[in-house]
Amino acid sequence: MNDWAPIAKEYDPLKAGSIDGTDEEPHDRAIWRAMLARYVPNKGVTGDPHLTLFVARLNLQTTEEKLKEVFSRYGDIRKIRLVRDLVTGFSKGYAFIEYKEERALLKAHRDANRLVIDQHEIFVDFELERTLKGWIPRRLGGGFGGKKESGQLRFGGRDRPFRKPINLPNMKNDFYGEGSAEKRNWSREGTRDWRTRDRDHERSRDKRWPERERSWTWGESERERDSKEERSRGRERKDRDR
Repeated sequence: MNDWAPIAKEYDPLKAGSIDGTDEEPHDRAIWRAMLARYVPNKGVTGDPHLTLFVARLNLQTTEEKLKEVFSRYGDIRKIRLVRDLVTGFSKGYAFIEYKEERALLKAHRDANRLVIDQHEIFVDFELERTLKGWIPRRLGGGFGGKKESGQLRFGGRDRPFRKPINLPNMKNDFYGEGSAEKRNWSREGTRDWRTRDRDHERSRDKRWPERERSWTWGESERERDSKEERSRGRERKDRDR
């Protein structure tokens, strides 16, 4: 637990399929596929991986020119590679952008994430295929995005970082171990406090009850006195009229 971090430092399919990175058994077929996969990064890809951004969730109509127009505001671009289908030539919705300087890379990584391009909110992260040890692409069951047919989300990346794990062993020891007797005593004392509190409340209510009765009788006598005064005034008016 001491080396836990919200962002994975090394890609492990078993941990990537866990919400906090602490799972010990795979519970998803995609995780099994990723664990059994033997993937070697594409050696045909050129460029510096430490100066390359991964841009995903693009509109299929977005072109290289549009990407250059948007991302050139953060710094000088060396190369843009929009991944396309080999047969149809259509965009697959993600691209790689290589900058000339690290300062521009960091600025784009900070500011371009969740930017809207062609009515699509994009996702921007560092390239992981050549920089993160053990990386496996999404088509083999890996990736932090998950496979659609598996229904399993992937954690440990920028989009879905690991949640802080709960220290379950300590909680069990505290709850079921030596502290249980103290908790039982505390609960008993708590019931006594509630009982005494209810008893005091009943006594105070009994004390207040005669005062309320007096106030009610006082209110009735006031109304009777007001009615007597009104009747006497009415008699005086009648005498004057005569």
